[in-house]
Amino acid sequence: MNILVLGSGGREHALAWKLHQSPAVEHLFVAPGNAGTAGFAENIPLTVSDFEAIREAALSHKVDFVLVGPEVPLVMGIQDYFKNTPSLAGIALIGPSKAGAQLEGSKEFAKEFMERHGIPTAAYRSFGESDLGEAYRFLEATPPPYVLKADGLAAGKGVLILDEIETAKSALREMLVEAKFGAASSRVVIEAFLSGIEMSCFVLTDGKDYKILPTAKDYKRIGEGDAGLNTGGMGAISPVGFANAAFMEKVETRIIKPTVEGLKKENIPYTGFIFIGLIKVGDDPFVIEYNVRMGDPETEVVIPRIKTDLADLLKATADGTLKQINLETHKEAAATVMMVSGGYPEAYQKGHAIHGLDAVEEAMVFHAGTQVDSKGAVVTSGGRVLAITALGSDFKECLRKAYKGVSEIQFQDAYYRTDIGFDL
Repeated sequence: MNILVLGSGGREHALAWKLHQSPAVEHLFVAPGNAGTAGFAENIPLTVSDFEAIREAALSHKVDFVLVGPEVPLVMGIQDYFKNTPSLAGIALIGPSKAGAQLEGSKEFAKEFMERHGIPTAAYRSFGESDLGEAYRFLEATPPPYVLKADGLAAGKGVLILDEIETAKSALREMLVEAKFGAASSRVVIEAFLSGIEMSCFVLTDGKDYKILPTAKDYKRIGEGDAGLNTGGMGAISPVGFANAAFMEKVETRIIKPTVEGLKKENIPYTGFIFIGLIKVGDDPFVIEYNVRMGDPETEVVIPRIKTDLADLLKATADGTLKQINLETHKEAAATVMMVSGGYPEAYQKGHAIHGLDAVEEAMVFHAGTQVDSKGAVVTSGGRVLAITALGSDFKECLRKAYKGVSEIQFQDAYYRTDIGFDL
């Protein structure tokens, strides 16, 4: 098979790394890719939202199927584009339809979907600019902290959790009236705050059947002890210790099955990954959010723990034969530590040379924000730069290996958290 992976981050590097191991894969392409994927695949310089360029690349490279990494092209409808373009008829694309991608593309849609299918989530109401007064009254009747979510895609920055009512009202006005997050906050979901511990659950579905991938937990805040600003993720671990068999049975029965069945009942085509952000409240799971692709940096710990050939899994997903595949996982735990640019998640510099990549022996290095410069050097090109992942018999061992890998890599103003896995 010839496979094209869309995206340029650590998630896409990890997925491509796993696909590269498959004997079924003849040629592997990543678009646009990064300095890491360039080591074993052919990078194609294009934008993931340029569907016409993707069509041309898929045809010219005789691609058999496309794996979409990020959410933006999915929400824009790339699956529908492939199905409705005659020249692409023979090329499968792993990812939901535009209608299915609304599970991530619209918080309001996701909440209404969960309500229709009895899927446990926080109580909520949604509001537009003309409802500002009503929204204020709803906030006043809601106990703090106040959870405000921009309805649309806001690059991971559209969720605010605030303690003070006046601050919450001001933030709500900024979102609805002043378009703080652009069109993404033309509607805002206000929901009840749930207190518990969070985790990520990943499901691969062909639209009829599904496989549950290894669980993971990521660490979003920039500072030690989970303090400071939210980021795209500073590290992750897998599996999640508190997600025992009894808890996961509840997750499958109350959340996964109703989600897949709900999509079928509503005739929403969905082939690909469903990321379910969960919170454990007492002994019960609730959905915080859906994503319609794999998470990052969770992919960097989930994918290395999968023993089954990923190309076989994805082909079965595209063919509608996922039920016939046996998903096997490695028993080892995994941990990843993200090295980021100084100043991230606010202003940071790019173009710093990265040294020591070849010195890492006990861990895997997944590139998240790197590129090769005109002199052939690997340099930083994003806020999150590298994910250093290691496997081990337990978290203590894999974290030791991951941090050893971190210590062997240098670039100017590099920063990382030293406490990934601290709460476990």
